[in-house]
Amino acid sequence: MKVTRLASAMFATAIGLGSFAALADVPAPQDIPFNGTLKINVDATDLAHRVFRVHETVPAQAGPLTLLYPQWLPGNHSPTGSIDKLAGLVVKANGKVIPWKRDPLNVFAFHVDVPQGASEVEVDFQFLSAQDTRQGRVVMTPEMLNLQWNSVSLYPAGYFARQIKAETSVTFPTGWQYGSALELASRSGDTVTFKPIDYENLVDSPIYAGKYFKRVDLDPGAKTPVFLNIVADDPKYLEIKPEQLKVHQNLVQQMYKLYGAHHYNHYDFLFSLSEKMSGNGLEHHRSSENGVSPGYFTEWDKSVVMRDLLSHEFNHSWDGKYRRGADLSTPNFNVPMQDSLLWVYEGQTQFWGYVMAARSGLWKQDQALDMLANVAATYDRGRPGLQQWRNIQDTTNDPIIAMRRPLPYRNYQMSEDYYSGGQMIWLDVDGKLRDLTSDKRSIDDFAKAFFGVKNGEWDVNTYTFDDVVKTLNDITPYDWASYLRERLDGHGPLIGGFEANGWKLVYTDKPSDVAKAVEARMGGANLTYSLGLAMGKGGDIADVLWDGPAFKAGLSPGMKVIAVNGKEYSGDAIKDAVTAAAKDKNQPVELLVKNFDEYKTLRIDYHDGLKYPHLERIAGKPDRLAELLKAR
Repeated sequence: MKVTRLASAMFATAIGLGSFAALADVPAPQDIPFNGTLKINVDATDLAHRVFRVHETVPAQAGPLTLLYPQWLPGNHSPTGSIDKLAGLVVKANGKVIPWKRDPLNVFAFHVDVPQGASEVEVDFQFLSAQDTRQGRVVMTPEMLNLQWNSVSLYPAGYFARQIKAETSVTFPTGWQYGSALELASRSGDTVTFKPIDYENLVDSPIYAGKYFKRVDLDPGAKTPVFLNIVADDPKYLEIKPEQLKVHQNLVQQMYKLYGAHHYNHYDFLFSLSEKMSGNGLEHHRSSENGVSPGYFTEWDKSVVMRDLLSHEFNHSWDGKYRRGADLSTPNFNVPMQDSLLWVYEGQTQFWGYVMAARSGLWKQDQALDMLANVAATYDRGRPGLQQWRNIQDTTNDPIIAMRRPLPYRNYQMSEDYYSGGQMIWLDVDGKLRDLTSDKRSIDDFAKAFFGVKNGEWDVNTYTFDDVVKTLNDITPYDWASYLRERLDGHGPLIGGFEANGWKLVYTDKPSDVAKAVEARMGGANLTYSLGLAMGKGGDIADVLWDGPAFKAGLSPGMKVIAVNGKEYSGDAIKDAVTAAAKDKNQPVELLVKNFDEYKTLRIDYHDGLKYPHLERIAGKPDRLAELLKAR
């Protein structure tokens, strides 16, 4: 809805802002072509300062013009545009600087008055990327960069983003190579010019570029190519063994077998192997941004925990980018999104990310089972907030509520549990489909019917809750609406899908290899299901289970464990203390902790030993999980 200047001025007077607030008049987007082509040129060579320098030419006519910096970002599901990092804004027309004013009620909007005789405005600014992770994602290092067009462009208000044509060019550091879904028009030295594209799909087409670069064909000879574009801190990390290449190629074929269609004319994985550039996982229609530690290939046995990243982000081309919840599909990047269907968008993608990691061979089947056991334990004992006050549906608001800021008690507050909680719901759906049809139908049928349609098209195809229910009913009739609502709105443990598929969750005192890998990644000890405590590096307490044994003893996140039972803290020391307390019921686990500048001794009265989650077969039931996870 467009707010008139008169209404804005009246509102401003009422609240004491005066006429300045009348600037809160941003033209509503209309589904009409923008008259002209937006030209965006980015200089990405200032590695020393980590600055992207932007020059734009925006067609315009005399009168008011509002330029918008993207605010509501697809994939983030939230108003997280990095407006704080835009600096040095200068607008010119007819070769002269003209004033601009930021809208005080919409700080992503900039108003200018275009003078008579001008047919365009020139816009210059810098994007001052993060110098360290306290300021946000690090996207530029001496070896690589991640250019996201929403960070380095302004666009004219009043139009659907897909109705604005854009021409772009980027100047890279000398000799660097790049990967992107954008298509090359020409290259002159280190300046690359891309073919024109609409602004909506431009923002959906980021770039990874680097000094050390490798491009790998994941579907050799295909008419619709899929490439893995890798940038790394050092060339040694680019080495890929044949068997590693094979499982990544398998991923493409397994996805095609699942859906029977694809929704891109080519696809580019953008993949960084770095300790310097921040990790990432962000979906796009014809590409994805993926960032992990350098040893993904060279330390293959240690990278298991993150090995579902590519399968997850690739799946989003079908689920989230092509099929998208109707309330998430907005006309431009400054119209608010609603996230009510993220339990499909992210939840089912989380489900398929795990399944496809197994079907492709990125995970061995026992690794996939151990990863699923960890998720199951979370929704069995690790989310007291789910049992006590929140539900999965409400967590779909979390991208807007918390914007992925750290939380003091995530297990109680919950945060974006539509991912893994949604995953558990879809596992339950699979078991129910198999039960209802005597194993003739499964969630594979839903995937193909819902996402695997209109091969080759990549316009957004929206859906509603009722569309999900209808597709399930088309597979096999049932009261699917009530079934889903009970799980989305309820407070149950969400692990029914395991029993339906022939498995049960158990806890033993021996960690699985995956649990060990998770602990190694944390740099500490995960005692969530025993003491109710997760330790980070050096004794830092990362999480305390709400109302668990450690919580009741007075521990909280942010404290630091100095000593265990009178001895210097280590991960092994605290595990040994838990084991000793199980043998001697009179011996608590005694911790010397530091809280700010205070030291105190806290005693945890817990005697049930170490507990780590595992999946165990149920005798006499068919092994449907094995069927779900096996290659097609």
